[in-house]
Order: sequence, then structure tokens, then C-alpha cells
Amino acid sequence: MIGLVLLVRRDLRLALRGGTDAMMGVIFFVLAAILFPFGVGPDAAILPRIGGGIIWVVALLAALLSLERMFAGDHEDGSLDLLFLSPVSLGQLALAKAIAHWLTTGVLLLIASPVLALLYNLPSAAFLPLVATMALGTPTLSLVGAIGAALTLGARRGGVLLALLLLPLYIPVLIFGAGAIDGAIAGRDITPQLMILGGFLLAALALAPWATAAALRQAIE
Repeated sequence: MIGLVLLVRRDLRLALRGGTDAMMGVIFFVLAAILFPFGVGPDAAILPRIGGGIIWVVALLAALLSLERMFAGDHEDGSLDLLFLSPVSLGQLALAKAIAHWLTTGVLLLIASPVLALLYNLPSAAFLPLVATMALGTPTLSLVGAIGAALTLGARRGGVLLALLLLPLYIPVLIFGAGAIDGAIAGRDITPQLMILGGFLLAALALAPWATAAALRQAIE
């Protein structure tokens, strides 16, 4: 547990030293979401209908954008080899990387999402469901994304390969995240969608670190 906390603190310090690199995901999230209304047009009735889905799609792409560097920096400077030889297990390393990625990307997306909800003129009934689905869904994106980042570590055109691997796996989170917001706007009970998103998160917490560790072991050896 102590090793996990130390690894998360180390990655957070590195992210802070990286300056704007840590902010690229949320900057992309905000700018991409702002572009959609220009393409859709000024019809005030359309934006609330599509806003929840667009916010979730852009959040997914923003998380994906920052995943390629999850292990690449440590791999390039040799830190990953030292961590591989340390007493910390690869499962703990994978979980620490996913937690640090969520804290530096997912939390920022979570904070920015209500602002975008105002931009899309979403009704007040959608605000809390939007935050709840982002709080449950974005950690899942980081945990599952860690598997893809480890599998593509050191690969040529790793960013493209990462997107091809992860986008199909992200679709269920997207469907239930956007579906919960649409359901809240329509006045339906969204408890089932939230429970399913919570189930995805628990399953990812249980399985993703070990799958990531296996992929890292193969990449290092």
C-alpha cells in the first residue's frame, strides 16, 4: 500500500513538473466540445438533446489522447526497468499509473463537464447525473486505458494502435454514460445505468491492474 501511494505521488510530481502537458487533455476536452455547436448550428432545441452524448464522446477522446505517455516516459529513461526490479509489484505499478492518470486527467474532465453542460444548455436535472457518470466512468477509462498503454509500449505508431485497441472497449461506458444523462433529461430513473457504470468500475479495478502487469512484463522482457 505504501509503495502504491509513493508511486502515485511520484507520478503527480512528474505531471506537475510537466506543466501544460498535464492540461492538454482538458484543454482538448473544452476546445473540442466548444467546436460542436458551431457545426450543429444555433438551434437552441438541438444542443440540449445531443449535449450529453457529445460531452461523453469528447471526454473519451481526451482520456485517450493522454494515455500514450502513461508508461512511455518511464520506458524511455529506464525508470520502468528499475521499477520492474524494485519490491513493488507490477500490479501495484499499473494501479498507481491508472490512479495518477485519473487524478491528472479524469478529475479535470469531471470539473470541466458542468461548465460544458451550461454551454449546451442542458437542463438542471442533467447536471448531477453528468457529474455522477463522469465520476464513475472516467476511472474506468483510465484503468482500461492502462492495458492498452502497456500493450502498445514501444510500438511504432503506438497512438493509432492504442486508439484501435481501446475505442471498442470504451463503447459500453459511453453508451451507459450518455444514456444516463438522456434518461435524466427525460425524467426516467437512471439508477440502472449508474449501477452498471459502477459494475464496470469494480470489474476494471479487479482485472485491469493484473492485465496491465502481464502486458508490461511482456514489454520489458
